[in-house]
Amino acid sequence: MKRALILTLILLAALIPPKEAHAQSEPLVVATIEPLASIVQEAFPGVEVKVIVPPGVDPHDYQLTAQQVELLSQAKVIVTTGGHLPVEKRIAELEREGTVTGKALFVDDYRKYGFSYAKEYWYHGKDNPHGVWLDPYNAIAIAEATEKALIEENPANAVTYERDFEKFRERVLAIVEAYKALVPKNATAVIQMPPDEYAIEWLGIKAVASIKPEEEVPAIGVDELVPVADKSSLIVYGSDSPEQLKKAAIELSQKSGKPVAEITVFWNSGNYTSWLIKNTASILKAVSGGRIVKEQVRTESTVGTYTILALITGIVLGTALGVILKK
Repeated sequence: MKRALILTLILLAALIPPKEAHAQSEPLVVATIEPLASIVQEAFPGVEVKVIVPPGVDPHDYQLTAQQVELLSQAKVIVTTGGHLPVEKRIAELEREGTVTGKALFVDDYRKYGFSYAKEYWYHGKDNPHGVWLDPYNAIAIAEATEKALIEENPANAVTYERDFEKFRERVLAIVEAYKALVPKNATAVIQMPPDEYAIEWLGIKAVASIKPEEEVPAIGVDELVPVADKSSLIVYGSDSPEQLKKAAIELSQKSGKPVAEITVFWNSGNYTSWLIKNTASILKAVSGGRIVKEQVRTESTVGTYTILALITGIVLGTALGVILKK
């Protein structure tokens, strides 16, 4: 009787679906900041993702802990903003030392798939390494580089990674199509900080000035920026930025009479596409002057049909009524 029971248990164990057993072998992915994690988690829902920089902490000041170094040594894929943050420079050092043995993704890895830096037109035209994930094309490039790294680490799951990435890419591009056509030509903006540029440039809106030009540069006075703002289409600022800079952006809007758009640069949870829709809808509401704008786009592929319905009127600042409906 006991032998029969043991044999039954062995047979039942053999019948466990491969998907359950496979899920336990998924590579660990570590992202340096939450917005990158939101890209990876949405693009590859079956993968475990952990984040280095805690919520509410300035990533430009954060340093790795001993526990996080240990976590990085266990990671199979590490997703960075490109390599400019202190923790990312340290990750590169750990990789050279051999402490990090997984695939750490930096800007050169992303460039293979269309990633690019915007130019800081207001600050000597230098490359802008801040907020790159706010550009949907960059988000796709980051996801594709991650896909290739996951396949290299776990080739048995290549078909799933490829399918999941294609679904993510299609969702993002559908949003891009729905919103990009709604922006007036030759629109310009005064932004609060360099990351904000990535939320508007892909739409065709050029950032011509920044209240705080760069991380190491003091903020410019509001009165000094009024003449530039007078000739611009809107003012853009981050809801998660320092209070003093938020007040400066709102004051600049009041003094120039230009509409203001509030976006979120660093979010702590949620899907990447949800934040892309919220930020973009806020920008379009401002640049359109609150006019009714309605656009419906359908894209079809082997992974399904998506409909994007973008309603700009009546959107509370920072909240979009953009909806993705998968049929």
